[in-house]
Amino acid sequence: MSALPDAEKLCAKLAAELKPRVGPNAAMVGIHTGGAWLAERLHAMLALAAPLGFMDIAFYRDDYHAQGLKHDPKRTRIPFDISGRELLLVDDVLYTGRTVRAAMNELFDYGRPASIALVVLADRGGRQLPICAQHCGAQVEVPAGMRLRLKRGVDGKLALALEAERAA
Repeated sequence: MSALPDAEKLCAKLAAELKPRVGPNAAMVGIHTGGAWLAERLHAMLALAAPLGFMDIAFYRDDYHAQGLKHDPKRTRIPFDISGRELLLVDDVLYTGRTVRAAMNELFDYGRPASIALVVLADRGGRQLPICAQHCGAQVEVPAGMRLRLKRGVDGKLALALEAERAA
């Protein structure tokens, strides 16, 4: 496998791609944790007028009852009315599509957006649901048994890393 792409360069690429497409009705919501980090960066780079929203989809996952809650849930905070908005839903790595499905389910509990565009730093393939990103930094091949993660250093810099998958 080749080296992982530079997450900082991918952020800049996504911001440049999004800038001409973002109108005054646009708002952004980042999915905890890696998607929230990416959303913080993109929101600042795009200077969006609407405040940044965050969501934790843990309770909306289709495997919640089987898996239970294995992390400290963050609170969803969407400080604007999503009805009629052009939403940018931001996540770090697109894999099976289940996180995005859960996020959309939760978003519709808050209202009916005009549109939702998915923005991801990396798409690793392996979809289980018919979901794709409208804006993607890079396609990344991930070896079997590995997981692609976004990390944030103490200096705030973002980096992609491979980790061994945990046993379910």
